[in-house]
Amino acid sequence: MSLLRVLWPWLAAALSGVLLTLCFAPFDQAWLVWIALAPLIAAIWFGPVHPKYPLLRKIELGYLTGLVYFLGSLHWMSVLTVPGWFILCLYLAVYPAAWAGIVYVIATPRENPHSFRSVWLSSWHNLATGALAAAAWVALELLRGHVFTGFGWNALGIALHANIPFIQLASLTGVGGLSFLAVLSSAIAVATVRRLMIEARGGKIRAHFDFTITIALIVAAFGYGLRQVGAPAETIPLRVAAVQPSIPQNEKWNPAFEQRIYDTFERQTAIAAAMNPDLLLWPEAATPRGFFEDRTANEFVRKWANKGDYSLLFGTLRLSHEGDYNAAVLLTGAEEPPQFYPKSHLVMFGEYIPFRYSFPLFAIIVGDMVPSDFDNGKGPVIFRLPQPPVAIAPLVCFEDTLGYLAREASNLGAQLFVTVTNTGWFKQTAAGRQHLAHSVFRCAENRRPMVRCANNGVTAFIDSLGRVTHVLSDPDGNIFAEGVLSAEIQIPVNPPTTFYMKKGEIFASACLIATFAALGVAAVRRRD
Repeated sequence: MSLLRVLWPWLAAALSGVLLTLCFAPFDQAWLVWIALAPLIAAIWFGPVHPKYPLLRKIELGYLTGLVYFLGSLHWMSVLTVPGWFILCLYLAVYPAAWAGIVYVIATPRENPHSFRSVWLSSWHNLATGALAAAAWVALELLRGHVFTGFGWNALGIALHANIPFIQLASLTGVGGLSFLAVLSSAIAVATVRRLMIEARGGKIRAHFDFTITIALIVAAFGYGLRQVGAPAETIPLRVAAVQPSIPQNEKWNPAFEQRIYDTFERQTAIAAAMNPDLLLWPEAATPRGFFEDRTANEFVRKWANKGDYSLLFGTLRLSHEGDYNAAVLLTGAEEPPQFYPKSHLVMFGEYIPFRYSFPLFAIIVGDMVPSDFDNGKGPVIFRLPQPPVAIAPLVCFEDTLGYLAREASNLGAQLFVTVTNTGWFKQTAAGRQHLAHSVFRCAENRRPMVRCANNGVTAFIDSLGRVTHVLSDPDGNIFAEGVLSAEIQIPVNPPTTFYMKKGEIFASACLIATFAALGVAAVRRRD
């Protein structure tokens, strides 16, 4: 029994890490998001306290949860680099560790030895405790998305991407609102079980409103979403055809395979053009060499851009004296100049190595996969489609996982998001499906549709409510296969300005302020 007393908090912390992993692709058990953190919270609240280092023990429990969580949910990164995957997860686990420490300091109910009534019997106290724990989690997700340029991948609320009514809350709070509800649910679940155990021993179970209010908040969020889903909007049709060439990453930059790549685009683009689209899409870095620098690539692209009554949007590299960019280009006619967007948010360890020269260990670990650093653009650019007249916000690679970029583009007048990406680096793993889950929220936050064109999945179309309406797959359901996705999508004529568009991450920022304020109060009380 003494061994179990020592081990159970560690087992509980590991269990929370497993439950968090199961919330995301390839498992997609989104229902677990409501209880995933309950085992860790129980370990923080009720686990034995180290006599000398009580806070450190709780931080260690949170670190274990975070390590299991990120190693599991980001396992697809190991396909590219095992050391890089492991080092990144060692860093990301710091955030759940910090959360566990914060919860222990500001959101752990403590019995008053001078009171005959247990603290767990106060609904207000339980609700405040749960809200503080939830606010701290959202605050740390906000920081994780910005520190060192940010890696906010798989925030807790992302797990609910397929629940269309729930994700409409993102138009008010961003993803943080859903994360808040999920953590609050776990905290109140643990508090409720504890309260019932105390009341059962006393022989009298009473109704308490902490659980009721939590459920009411979740139901209210769902009800708000249902109302938004039913709201009509004026739209115009846009015919889109997206080519997914499915070029293996080990062939993409190999000169021996250049002709094969061109042949693939020739074959699939002919099919796409025959579908009479208004907008034809190729993925990120589509041609083997840059459109602007290489004559063969330029002639090939312009041949297809001028072949039909459509506009061609594609990804390309631009290497010049002005800078090296991973970019998107829109060609709207033989007489019109290319519209150009240099990617503004670069992927750490993918498009640049931090501290490449001042701390070369990172460059040594990554090796020749990132031989030099790209330059970043200055922010969103709006492409103008002539017919029908549509304002497009291009997003390159993983930029559709970043709420602020889509929000800025929406405020500049974008009616449609277009993502060109390449997840070929990660082969046939969960990376593409997790990426798609993040894309959904850009649509729900800003009430704009999105079309995604990937090298090897997931090529998909998403409506302005975040519903994935079309996904490219072969007859066997393989989303990584070569092919063309074509459909008519509806573009809002006068898309609304959502609260999220106006205020951004104000909810998450408020959670951050509340967390620091609570820590400040706790520090003052401890000093007194």
